[in-house]
Amino acid sequence: MIRIDNIEDKRVDIFTKYNEAQLYHYFEPNGGVFIAETPEVIKRAFSRGAEPLAFFVEEKAYESEVVQELLSMASEDVDVFVAKLEVINNITGFNLTRGVIAAFKRPSLPDVRELLSASKRIAILEDVMNPTNVGAIFRSAAALGVDAVFLTYASSDPFYRRAARVAMGTVFQVPWTYFDKDSDYVSLLKEEGYSVVSMALKDNAIPLSDPVLKEQEKLAVIFGTESTGIKQETIDNSDFVTIIPMHHNVDSLNVAAASAVTFWELCKN
Repeated sequence: MIRIDNIEDKRVDIFTKYNEAQLYHYFEPNGGVFIAETPEVIKRAFSRGAEPLAFFVEEKAYESEVVQELLSMASEDVDVFVAKLEVINNITGFNLTRGVIAAFKRPSLPDVRELLSASKRIAILEDVMNPTNVGAIFRSAAALGVDAVFLTYASSDPFYRRAARVAMGTVFQVPWTYFDKDSDYVSLLKEEGYSVVSMALKDNAIPLSDPVLKEQEKLAVIFGTESTGIKQETIDNSDFVTIIPMHHNVDSLNVAAASAVTFWELCKN
């Protein structure tokens, strides 16, 4: 246990001096760091095999059973910094949740083709940049039976602190990876035997409940960014375009809500 009385202490720089984009490149070219908060998220990071670098714990929470359980999961040489809550809350933009945060090395991601080969029902996030939405989609994917999630290069990082917290740590349970930047991922999906479905408000869209969708052996469902939706080129190259039927002149759902409805419908046995 290392007591911290000043947030400017250089020993806690990894928690205080870097934004998440900088943490992503912390050990460049050999990966980066992510910050996990709440005991549940930290436990699931451990279950993913992520290697802890340090803990930052509120003084009053240090002796609690849940924090001691987390600390016992790490090797003895991992630093445990302890400070009063008013010290920790001086971190810009931070409000400690349930007494503990932890810094981890980023684990390696699966190979795209290997993950495609091992899956049958997958979600594609095309430029979904809001970490809250990304986290909520992962939580629904975990709960409703999606085999894997793939993201385009511009999408928000699922290991970002907010995304992982909203996901309740399921970003460490559902396999996921990024497509290469500027890759023709629709062609790649088809090469791997997937029928490609775009969720889009188009005249040729079929209802999500159409039996033809569930008949597909391997299905990849694409969700687009809130502002502009799925790229027209992606829609044009998809096998199907589908919509969730709406009432009361509502034209669409938030992408996170739409993902939950879609997973429930298409991933049921």
